Amino acid sequence: MTSSPHTPTTNHPRLHLRLRRAAMAVVAATMLGVGLAGCTTATSSAIPIGSNRETPLVAFYGDSYTLGTGASSPAKRWSTIICEERGWEEFNPSVNGLGFVNNRNGSGPGSGDLPSLIINEQPDIVFITMGLNDNFSYDFAAASIHAQINTDLTRLHKALPHARFIVVEPFWYTDERPASLQVIIGWVADAAKDIGADTIPGASHWIEGHPEWMADDGLHPNDAGYAHMALEMDAALKTLGL
Repeated sequence: MTSSPHTPTTNHPRLHLRLRRAAMAVVAATMLGVGLAGCTTATSSAIPIGSNRETPLVAFYGDSYTLGTGASSPAKRWSTIICEERGWEEFNPSVNGLGFVNNRNGSGPGSGDLPSLIINEQPDIVFITMGLNDNFSYDFAAASIHAQINTDLTRLHKALPHARFIVVEPFWYTDERPASLQVIIGWVADAAKDIGADTIPGASHWIEGHPEWMADDGLHPNDAGYAHMALEMDAALKTLGL
């Protein structure tokens, strides 16, 4: 491939959105096909003991599929849709091409040490949606990937002992699945268990078999793809009481 979801870019600024819940609730409900009843209860239960916030701050540690590359605007990405529907404040510094080892030494905005940015914000909830791009380095960096998964999750958990962690199975973008994908999925699941995180399995299949959900680059979801990812995430989060 001449290009892939792990191609780094440098033109995506750090995104720290103060969401306008009332203005966007109708959009979120339309895209997700769900009502807003019960959001207050879910929001309240999402705030860990000891938090001073009335609204949970939710941080996302991810790559282009969490940054929303391929969407027509950040408002269309899955992370923003679920935050708006729940009245959460979103901190999403995700970076194109980021992996547990990929692009960790890049020079672009936010590239490299995203865990530090997340720790500095002291969020109430942390989503980890990493691993897709590491498949492109697996043949020569498998041991480093495995070690860094454990390092990142342990570091975040120790620095944010009161946060709720939600570790999502690494996303994938084609119907063809390399053998490395299932290995990395297993490593991520094991590390999530070690820190007592909530897990969301199956995410590598969420856009499988739907080329109409892909953007023109053929690598990232379009608005319809992200809307479907939001539906899947919304259902998974409800099973976790969020």
